[in-house]
Formats: sequence, C-alpha cells, structure tokens
Amino acid sequence: STLSLAGGRVCQRRHIPMISPSSTNPAVTEIGDYVFRVCFIDPFQGRVMAQFAKNTLHFDRVAIFKDEAAAYSVGLAQAFREAFSGMGGTVTSEQSYRSSETHFSAQLATILGTNPQAIFVPGYYTEVALIAREARGAGFQGKLLGGDGWSGPSLTQNDDDKLVGDYYSAGFAPEGATTPIGRDFVRNFKTRYSLDPNDMGALGYDASKVLFDAIRRAGSADPARVRAALATTRDFQGATGSITLDAQRNAVKSAVILEVQSNATRFHETVNPQ
Repeated sequence: STLSLAGGRVCQRRHIPMISPSSTNPAVTEIGDYVFRVCFIDPFQGRVMAQFAKNTLHFDRVAIFKDEAAAYSVGLAQAFREAFSGMGGTVTSEQSYRSSETHFSAQLATILGTNPQAIFVPGYYTEVALIAREARGAGFQGKLLGGDGWSGPSLTQNDDDKLVGDYYSAGFAPEGATTPIGRDFVRNFKTRYSLDPNDMGALGYDASKVLFDAIRRAGSADPARVRAALATTRDFQGATGSITLDAQRNAVKSAVILEVQSNATRFHETVNPQ
C-alpha cells in the first residue's frame, strides 16, 4: 500500500488507469478515479480477523504489534482495533516496530506483560517469522494472528515452526477455489511452476484479466475509455471469485482464513462480505 500510494498519485496525475492486485489500505483508491484494486480493503479484513478472534477463538484480550512505517500495517491494525473493541474485546497493548528491525524483545516484553490471549501482527512475512520466534522464545503460548501480508513461502520456511497453529486472512487459497475458473487457475499454475499459487499470484492474474476485459469492453486502449470500462466492472469471474468494483473502485469480495502448518498453510474457512 505504501508503494501504491506513491505510484497511484503519478497514475492519477497522468490519467493512466492503475489496478492494484493487493494494496488493501483504503487510502489507495481515494487518490482518484483512475486507481482501482481487485483485493478487499483493510476495514473488511480487519473485521474478519476481529470476528474470528472473538467469535471463533473466543478471545477477549488481544495485543497488536504493527509496523509503524507501513501504511498497510497501520491501516489494518486500526481496522482490527476498532472492530475488536466494538465487539467488546480488549486490546491489551499496541506496540510498534519498523521493517528494518530484527530484534523485538523490548516491545514483546511490554506486550506479554499484559497477558494477551493472542497477538495481532498485521505485518509482512519476513518480520512475522522473526517475531514468532522471539515471542515463543519469551514464553508466549497464545495465538499469533495476521493479515494477507503474511502470504509468502518464506513465512513457513523461516519461522522454525513457531507459527504452527496460528491464523491469517488472505484473498485466496487453492483449496478454497470452488469455481471452474479458480480450479483451472490452480491446476495450470501448479503444472507450470510446480507449486501451488498463493493469493498474490491469483490476485495478480485477476488484476490482469480485469484490465483485459475492460480494454475489450471499451473497444480501445485509450486510457479514459479503459478507466470508464473498469468503473463498470460487475460480477467478473476471476481466479479469486466474483469481482465487482464499487463506486469507490474497491472490490467487493470474500476473504479466506488460513492456518499455518509446518512448511505449509491449510485452508480453514471462507468469510463473505456482509
């Protein structure tokens, strides 16, 4: 989201349509009418994980550990905090780090001193794996929860199995693909690359397909006509499911929750927008 907030301003100024596959901070599409996305936004993702923590895991006390330099992390932390507090949950502590850091003992000591049942870490997989190792080393036995920034093979390659049994939200899971298009995408991706696609691969595919569809419907590659066609995208069937772009150029779509396993993730459930 931090990069899209910068790049989106250039695209808007030049009147060139931009479609983000995975930038979830609400401010990205607020830049202007040439900026679109095919992923859900943080208020939805934050609410999904807050509901999962409160209603499924039955947690009342959760701490937040965010990357203060990443717009994505800050926005998702805010969305989770507001939703969880609104459901009667208590955010026991909210601490910050920066992506350049490799040690988190001071912040984790403060967090663990509040005795949370879980820590919500809306960061990216590189730091999340390091945070998990330090948290477990400090004696934390609760759950770690996160968002789609966790998606990536390095998450389970570098966590020393310290994230096993923890959960995060994402925009797609191969096991959750229920449509013919989704199943075909998974099969073809695996045939070509010898591994399952994660949500970033599927969302990148869908962003391209949405763009090609808009060019076809516009009958032109003229940027203004493509922008107008993109704005009328409704019920487009992609690898990640049905995509409708609302008046704010955000995608109305489902999220999935994944459970981390040793060197893998497991599809847990799909959560549809209310």
